[in-house]
Amino acid sequence: MAKTIRTARLLFFSPRTPLNTNGLNGHSRYYETLAFEEIQATPVGKKPATAFVLHGLLGSGRNWRSFARNLLTNISDSSSSLEWRMVLVDMRNHGRSADIKGFLPPHDMVNAAKDLANLVESQGWNWPDVVIGHSMGGKVALQFAESCARGDYGESAILPKQLWVLDSVPGEVDPDNSDGEVEKVLQTLQSLPSLMPSRKWLVDHMIELGFSKVLSEWIGSNLKKSGDHQTWAFNLDGAVEMFNSYREKSYWSVLEHPPEGLQITVVRAENSDRWSPPIVQRLEGLTTVSEGKVSIPVLPNSGHWVHVDNPKGLLDIIAPSIKILS
Repeated sequence: MAKTIRTARLLFFSPRTPLNTNGLNGHSRYYETLAFEEIQATPVGKKPATAFVLHGLLGSGRNWRSFARNLLTNISDSSSSLEWRMVLVDMRNHGRSADIKGFLPPHDMVNAAKDLANLVESQGWNWPDVVIGHSMGGKVALQFAESCARGDYGESAILPKQLWVLDSVPGEVDPDNSDGEVEKVLQTLQSLPSLMPSRKWLVDHMIELGFSKVLSEWIGSNLKKSGDHQTWAFNLDGAVEMFNSYREKSYWSVLEHPPEGLQITVVRAENSDRWSPPIVQRLEGLTTVSEGKVSIPVLPNSGHWVHVDNPKGLLDIIAPSIKILS
């Protein structure tokens, strides 16, 4: 399998959604699109198909590289009539997109989803057939589908055929129903200096504050070199804004009345701490309606980090459904 990796740092102009710079209608400026990594099989001349993969808070597309490769291998057999590729996106304020200065506030789910539409148009791509989103990325995926269906991206926008929401609570997140770990992590990171002596210093400091070694090492993996020091590989303030929007937004209406032709699958991790009994009960009460289809499989032997805890089980859930599209 050949792998193509590219980063989109392109100036992009959309005549449908111009950005005014002087308050006059019609006066627009160029702006940049998301960084991404593209993984695809060696082209053999079949009809192209695309799956977007969206990471969670403080993550990046590279977190999903191994899983995306395995998924691509699984769905790209000789019987498939489609030539699949995976687009691993670095959302605004995250990964390589954190170094791109063209993303205007507010940093919320609506604009994070709009970034995907801008990426499609800037690259001249067909609209994605499948969108897979983990945690915060799951809500961005739901917003993308909702905006597509509503016509926010123009008449040329086409709904995905499948939407995968991986261990992401679709409604508002009540802080009283969580252990507050994410909030504690963000508050701790905001209290740290922007430049740190080393990754080891950060990991040791987080452990001393009472965070687990696994979580502390994952936080440490999000550093990048800055001279003789280390700094964040994400825009922390922007990421905090996105987390607040993630908590406040609700997409129950999308699940209860899915757009026509869209299959939505909400994968709930068996051991995840994200799901309160009332939310699980509401999920299980969703019925299939004529406009679309919703399913709620449970991923066994997995906590929130589904692609790490049980990647094979997740692959066994996702791959057969995507292969049906072929």
